Amino acid sequence: MSGATAERLVPFHEAVGQIRDGDLLLYRGRGPIAWAGRGRHVHAAMLAWWDDDLLVLEVHPRYGGRAVTLASQMHLWPGRLEVFAADFEGRWPEWHPRGAVRMMRRLCGMAYGWKSVLWVAMRHLPILRWVLRPELDDQLLGPWPPFCSQACVVATRLGGGVDPVPHLADRFTEPADLARSPFYSYRFTLGAPPSEMF
Repeated sequence: MSGATAERLVPFHEAVGQIRDGDLLLYRGRGPIAWAGRGRHVHAAMLAWWDDDLLVLEVHPRYGGRAVTLASQMHLWPGRLEVFAADFEGRWPEWHPRGAVRMMRRLCGMAYGWKSVLWVAMRHLPILRWVLRPELDDQLLGPWPPFCSQACVVATRLGGGVDPVPHLADRFTEPADLARSPFYSYRFTLGAPPSEMF
């Protein structure tokens, strides 16, 4: 969400009908990712439907790759979950949301890429930032498992057919880079959590 975009708080029961497979969920907060990164988001995940349940597909720092309900995340992050629609205006005819979701599901059970995060954070240090050139090659996946936003961009590019951040290598993509991507449109921030999770 750009600084010029006003926050739009939407209750869960109104929001769920507007969410589609492959939409992006960004977690707003404080922490090392936001502090060392380029924005106010600390985590990224992909949204997907499984029958009537809306799931969050993510690579979590504590649990690795997993799928959890959106309702459970709302209880943990009330008022701090921002939904970004993938290709909201239909400008990418090659976009294949089911393929992106399928690839993201395949990351379930994978470890979190702590070494990858450390490498990205080190590139923000003043001396390294001035010396090292930005990496643009998506083919260089790196030797370590992905972190949250890297997983989202890899699944979107390889499974969904669209590179949401074409001028930056997947392994250096941060949640804030996804928030600024023209492929994603900020829709709303999830408001009050549902009273019943099941």
